[in-house]
Amino acid sequence: MKLLVSPINTEEAISALNGGADVIDVKNPKEGSLGANFPWVIKGVKDAVEGKKPISAALGDFNYKPGTAALAAYGAAAAGADYVKVGLYDVKTEDQALEMMTGIAESLKGMDIKVVACGYSDYERIDSIDPKLLPAIGEKAGVDLVMVDTGVKDGRSTFEFMSEDDLIEFVNDAHARGLETAIAGTIKFDDIPALKRIQPTIIGVRGIVCGGDRSTTIKQELVEKLKSEI
Repeated sequence: MKLLVSPINTEEAISALNGGADVIDVKNPKEGSLGANFPWVIKGVKDAVEGKKPISAALGDFNYKPGTAALAAYGAAAAGADYVKVGLYDVKTEDQALEMMTGIAESLKGMDIKVVACGYSDYERIDSIDPKLLPAIGEKAGVDLVMVDTGVKDGRSTFEFMSEDDLIEFVNDAHARGLETAIAGTIKFDDIPALKRIQPTIIGVRGIVCGGDRSTTIKQELVEKLKSEI
């Protein structure tokens, strides 16, 4: 399993890099679960990391706006992202999700960029699409990776909304379709044994390496601790 850490600026990115993160994921928690940061922040992180690790960029928690999402993905790629992550937050049907993700994949055609479709483990409380539908949608749309996160950041974990068996089903379905997987959403150190059984491609974190409060700063020593445990 790879470790994805989500910094908000260059200083945090260096802490994540030095702590052993495998993917540096630029986001802005003030704008939501997958809140987007500015293009110059993505570029600054890219320059600071100096090609040592791939850069991911969160595009936002989207409603049904396929054109807006495709243009955002193209902009993130132009800023230097190697992965682009779109949250299907206010996307309610399989047809809407397919159109969103197909448009993003098409906008990045011919580029060496991984497209990530993110659903939410707490989809019922935000009235969003069931993330277990994403492997089939992702395969059809031509994405590279499907992901589960929490839509509401109130301290509740993905494991409170999806069982270990649910997550194993999600991961195995995606892997059988040739897709990579990621699990995020207020991951705690106590969740590591379960994640080792589930075996996603990537574990995504922020709060755990900030000492439990995602609004504070990433600490290199906590990244090191998490990396050693996984």
